[in-house]
Amino acid sequence: MPKAIRIYETGGPEVLRWEEFDPGKPGAGEALVRHEAVGLNFIDVYHRTGLYPLPSLPAVPGMEGAGIVEQLGDGVTEVSVGDRVAYAGIPPGAYAQLRCIPAHRLVKLPDDIPTRQAAAMMLQGMTARYLLRGCYDVKKDDVILIHAAAGGVGSIVCQWAKHLGATVIGTVGSPEKAELARANGCDYSILYNDEDFTARTREITGQDGVNVVYDSVGQATFIKSLDCLRPMGMMVSFGQASGPVSPLDLSVLAAKGSLFLTRPSLMTYTAKREDLLAHAADLFAVVQSGAVKIAVNQSYPLAEAARAHRDLEARKTTAATILVPENR
Repeated sequence: MPKAIRIYETGGPEVLRWEEFDPGKPGAGEALVRHEAVGLNFIDVYHRTGLYPLPSLPAVPGMEGAGIVEQLGDGVTEVSVGDRVAYAGIPPGAYAQLRCIPAHRLVKLPDDIPTRQAAAMMLQGMTARYLLRGCYDVKKDDVILIHAAAGGVGSIVCQWAKHLGATVIGTVGSPEKAELARANGCDYSILYNDEDFTARTREITGQDGVNVVYDSVGQATFIKSLDCLRPMGMMVSFGQASGPVSPLDLSVLAAKGSLFLTRPSLMTYTAKREDLLAHAADLFAVVQSGAVKIAVNQSYPLAEAARAHRDLEARKTTAATILVPENR
């Protein structure tokens, strides 16, 4: 019987159990996908800990994967048996060798994008797309600040923003990560443990501030990030790796320069199939052109998802990480 990672309660990495799991047959509108790779993302940690509750328990976590369509339920027109496909977003259930998923959430892969690369880039890459083209439309000569610039989303944002002609400032936690960020197009890398990133950002911009801040860190960086913005700048809070942001008095936004604030989600930006396909097409295009390179810097057996979670939470990973099912 196929296997999957399941959780019966929320908690630390130890709650991730590798066990037999029957995905069943695809229902109407569903496809059965055999995963060749599964993406590892911080939202998986949020689901495991209960910060973002899963619909019910027990559950198979995971929001991103790529593989081959093996069976179709009634009425499926989006994909065919044998198609190479990838997906990112709801419903969860990617930490499995086989899963059923609504076919309208699947995207066919171009021939020149391997499934392992696709599993590493769909969630982070489409997140980068809505950050750069949806929340704020980055243009030539804009100046942006991206936290966790050497991470999965950060690595893609740096490359894509540079491709768009922006000046990129990124915060990182070590000299090694600073070097990686610069290799990905980051013009200025700030070691947040050694210097005040707000003061340094102001210095870089001649005290003008940046057009937009992309903040996946949350509690530890949120307020200081507001001080990095120029008047009428955009604050994009799209994660909370350091903990949730405290309640905010909205008058602070006026006092700091009539700032804009958004808390977006990939699920909203890709809820309609036409929007999902548009995000995927733009991502495929920049990867196929070479403007954005997807670095899979870590790979773990899916059975060792707990170890992968520990490394992710300990900031031991860079760029993208995949979990590989042992399907044979």
